[in-house]
Amino acid sequence: MFVKSIMLSQNMSITVDSEEPVHVALEKFEEHEIDGMPVLSNGKYYGIITRFQIYKAFFSLSSVQTKEEFVSNTKIKEIATCNDIYLDGDEVFEKTLIMLKDLPVLAVIDKEKRFLGTVTRSDVLEQFQSAFGMHKKGIRIAFTSVESEGRIAKLTEIAKNFHEQIISLVTFDETDKLIRRIVIKVEENDNIDKFVNKLESSGFRVLSINEDL
Repeated sequence: MFVKSIMLSQNMSITVDSEEPVHVALEKFEEHEIDGMPVLSNGKYYGIITRFQIYKAFFSLSSVQTKEEFVSNTKIKEIATCNDIYLDGDEVFEKTLIMLKDLPVLAVIDKEKRFLGTVTRSDVLEQFQSAFGMHKKGIRIAFTSVESEGRIAKLTEIAKNFHEQIISLVTFDETDKLIRRIVIKVEENDNIDKFVNKLESSGFRVLSINEDL
């Protein structure tokens, strides 16, 4: 899945103009219950403004100003950051999670830096929740397997033979390159014990079994 598939369009994105005073950003934060948004200048991407940046700037730059003076006299362009951090929309969405670790939102722009839309941290987390099947009830089974050709195919073959309805299947690299961790979530049914026994007899080492509500 690419970033463009989860991007909020330009018309649906909350932004602020670089020439506006800081209080305008704070008002938008409160109105829309957000913590950050892209800053634009003549329709082009200028940077990101967040609550944290505003608080940091006030306490570090405004020793001779009151809060009211600071938010009224300081323009957003003076404290906006991350001018060089953005997306072009063709990235796979998994990579955005690291970029969003310290930012609540990222701007999507074209080659001319024209603003196209936004990707929020909550949107990306929602996709990860979907990948793990967190919105559906089921049985979550975590196990390890020797890293070898055809192991995932073997797993799905076993699931098919036991008529398991797979909700999600995610694999992780282990520190040991010969071992892979796998988490599968299946719909609850009467075959779970037999399914698990077959996994173990086929060389899969079951680590945990949990019911996800």
